[in-house]
Amino acid sequence: MDGKVHQFVVIGAGPYGLAAANRLRTEGFDVAIFGEAMSFWDRNMPAGMFLRSSWDASNIGALHGPLTIDAYQASLGKQISKPIPRTDFVNYGRWFQQQALPDLDTRRVMHVSQEAHGFALALNDGETVHAKRVIVATGLDRFPNHPRVFAGLLPTVVSHAIEHDDLGVFDGKHVAVIGSGQSALESAALLHENGADVEVLARAPAIRWLARSAKLHSLPKQIQHLMYSPTDVGPPGLSWLVAWPEIFRRLPKRMQPPLAYRAIRPAGSGWLIPRLRDVPITTGAAVINASPNGNGLHLKLSNGGERTVDHVFLSTGYRVDVCGYEFLDPAIRDSIKEQGGYPTLHGGFESSVPGLHFVGAPAALSYSPVMRFVSGTWFTTDLLARQFKNRVGAVR
Repeated sequence: MDGKVHQFVVIGAGPYGLAAANRLRTEGFDVAIFGEAMSFWDRNMPAGMFLRSSWDASNIGALHGPLTIDAYQASLGKQISKPIPRTDFVNYGRWFQQQALPDLDTRRVMHVSQEAHGFALALNDGETVHAKRVIVATGLDRFPNHPRVFAGLLPTVVSHAIEHDDLGVFDGKHVAVIGSGQSALESAALLHENGADVEVLARAPAIRWLARSAKLHSLPKQIQHLMYSPTDVGPPGLSWLVAWPEIFRRLPKRMQPPLAYRAIRPAGSGWLIPRLRDVPITTGAAVINASPNGNGLHLKLSNGGERTVDHVFLSTGYRVDVCGYEFLDPAIRDSIKEQGGYPTLHGGFESSVPGLHFVGAPAALSYSPVMRFVSGTWFTTDLLARQFKNRVGAVR
């Protein structure tokens, strides 16, 4: 490049990065975006998975408009099944990118440092680009949660769901899936269907199923609309509260964590129940010790039980930690105010480092749990547009 300073550089080309870059460009801003379109969804989730989110809640960037999943389906000339297969959602995201951001730069940002009037971004080919503002939209790939009880064990016997796209490698193996949410339950179903001998081990006292939610979602649209926001995050009523992050974040601080947990607590879609009929599920059983046993592991459980398995498959979610952004200069990381690993953000998702913004799951603590879901891109794009229309001069 020629030394030009972009108004915005977006790092990451998943739903949040694509949505943010597209909206800012639509508003007339100069935006460069780096990353491979939908790479996390394509490479870090098991083949055969479906989205738990409803059809409307799977739209990237906006509920309505020319880049919805309905528009993508129309371009195909055929129907996409419901629930939405992961592969179809990946293809939808790539279609979105091709329509809105055909000049996506697939080079990788290796280092971000501050300079006099913004940031310098070193790329993997040795080139450096410059930006007044940087939006980090790199998703969750840096933040898999590995419980301490499994620390130090070899990846041949313990791995996180994020590490697999082909579960056929577990054919014939005895696998313990750890977790009680959608990822754990669907992974268990897929492992079973790929020939593994599977058991789910959950510390939760019971598995929560969304079968009742599915029935409510089958009601007429007018009734659904009274109970659920189109973002489809949270139970009836609370769904509307978390769909308005600017209201949610103004609730008393003591109220926010329990409401956020209630909105996104671990649960499985009702359509998984028949697929797990032959899969044992043990609840109230946390793993309290894991030790090597031949080529596998011996597990001791909090309920007094024991298991010997070939592999432990962790579906234990993600834990955001700003220290995990290895591409940010240490001086920047040290300057980011955080709480529990989450960056503390204010207007326009801006961190304590002026001009550095975080969108997606890292924004959940500052705004609302809806930021963990694709439908959170709607609020994100609207807020970015509102914040910068007057603060930054657009290129017309």
